[in-house]
Amino acid sequence: MIQIFYITAFVMSLICSGIYVYMWHKHFDVNFTLIFTFVPVACLGYVMYSRSTDLREAIVSMKVTYLGSSFLQLFILFSIFNLCRTEIKKWVRLVLFGISGATYLTVLTIGRNDIFYKDVAFDMVDGSCSLIKTYGPMHTLLHAEIIAYFAMGLIVLAWSWIRKKQVPRTLAALLVIPDVICVAGFFLGKILLPRADIIPAGYVIAQIVYLMIAYRVNLYDVGDTAIDSMVKEQGLGYISCDFKCRYLGSNDTAKELIPELADKAVDDMIGYKPSERRLRHFLDDFMRNEKNSGFVYSLYSDDEFPQEVKIFNVTVGYLYDGNRKRGYFITFTDDTANRKYMQLLDNYNDSLKSEVEEKTQHIVEMHDNLIMSLAMMVESRDNSTGGHIKRTSDGVKILVDEIVREGKLPLTAEFCKDVIKAAPMHDLGKIAVDDDVLRKPGRFTPEEYEKMKQHAAEGARVIHEILRSTDDESFKVVAENVAHYHHERWDGSGYPCGLAGEDIPIEARIMAIADVYDALVSKRVYKEAFDLKKADSIILEGMGTQFDPSLKSAYENARPRLEAYYTALQA
Repeated sequence: MIQIFYITAFVMSLICSGIYVYMWHKHFDVNFTLIFTFVPVACLGYVMYSRSTDLREAIVSMKVTYLGSSFLQLFILFSIFNLCRTEIKKWVRLVLFGISGATYLTVLTIGRNDIFYKDVAFDMVDGSCSLIKTYGPMHTLLHAEIIAYFAMGLIVLAWSWIRKKQVPRTLAALLVIPDVICVAGFFLGKILLPRADIIPAGYVIAQIVYLMIAYRVNLYDVGDTAIDSMVKEQGLGYISCDFKCRYLGSNDTAKELIPELADKAVDDMIGYKPSERRLRHFLDDFMRNEKNSGFVYSLYSDDEFPQEVKIFNVTVGYLYDGNRKRGYFITFTDDTANRKYMQLLDNYNDSLKSEVEEKTQHIVEMHDNLIMSLAMMVESRDNSTGGHIKRTSDGVKILVDEIVREGKLPLTAEFCKDVIKAAPMHDLGKIAVDDDVLRKPGRFTPEEYEKMKQHAAEGARVIHEILRSTDDESFKVVAENVAHYHHERWDGSGYPCGLAGEDIPIEARIMAIADVYDALVSKRVYKEAFDLKKADSIILEGMGTQFDPSLKSAYENARPRLEAYYTALQA
């Protein structure tokens, strides 16, 4: 009968632990998991004890049962502190765990010295094992530990019940049950059931109560449940990265919005590849100015004629670990319904809409003309680059045409249009360069060259301010990147950021070829114009070091048109 009792308790403990595993949630207290791990182990020790046939087997099984006595009351105490939202210092946790661990180490000495059991003998009663033991000083200390943990738990529960209204009364009441049962089973078991130990039954009852607690505990964690509800109901997507823009993770919603994230390895850089350019632009904008934290992300269909199907509000903020900033956190909130509702309201007055569009187009044209005029004004200050803006713009168009014709790079028609439109703005940052440097009739000194190099970053800043209120987010990204990175080199030795390879935006890589080609075949104050053949050899030699080698074939295909274009200009 005693063996059946112990086996039944062990099976019940396994069932309870299995239920816990099934309902496990990432926000469960770690002490719950420890309780549901140690209880089956301790119950197994009692089964082994009841089936022992000699003193050695009985001692080994007894050492297993004491895992529960030594640690479970401590884990119950820690769970009470956590659920009652009472802070306990880390060093206090470590000290308490160290005391329990040290006590259990003395348990392992049973049969070797008298520190835990002074004397132990083996006997068989009605076919079941029975140890005759005389307790040592450490066994008494174990009793004191259990009583102390029990008392501390009751004090915290009582204090929370009286003074902390935010501690759920249901949980506080439930927590009393396992705390009392385990202590009662340890001290009263032999009185109630002399020939067997009722502690396993107490453990199982404690497991059942903790299952009830686990079922309800997440409902009281407003922060976690609110986040889970928002993610589920509102389709909230989120992406995190560290301060070096290395990818940390994202949820399923974000992966649906940006499918490439599903294959992105953790700790990989979020760079300027076509699939990541918008994401990186959000981060770059926020890093430049924390006030730039709100953006719009549009999702298009995959049809032959893509249409905007979903619109998301994007918010960039800091990723916190407690009170510490550890990186960046990007959230996507579906705003499609609200946008469609606004669009429906707009449709009530078609004539007004048409008029607004007409005026908007006029404003856009004025805006573009203003930018072009500004670029021409900047160029007029530079006495060495007359006509450079127009020539490089035409060169970019020729290169883009060949890239599209090849079909190796997935460039959209909108992107190609934006690159060509942004090309005249690539040197806009020269507006901030002093005249004595910009108009110098000769080569720059190292100090002057450093001042000239600042025009790339300054150009991105100027364009950002000019286009701050534009609705054309994709053009804004392209224009800033063209100005900022057109002097970067494939091998990483360029400026201003020293980007290398595919971390350089593709629009800047295209602009670099057109910019350098024009500089080679045009006369400057510090050099005569190179002939077309020599310029071609310099460009080809730079493929893989200065220029993107994947653009080599597009350049070679564009070369006849480029040479014809520049020959016509020289005629």
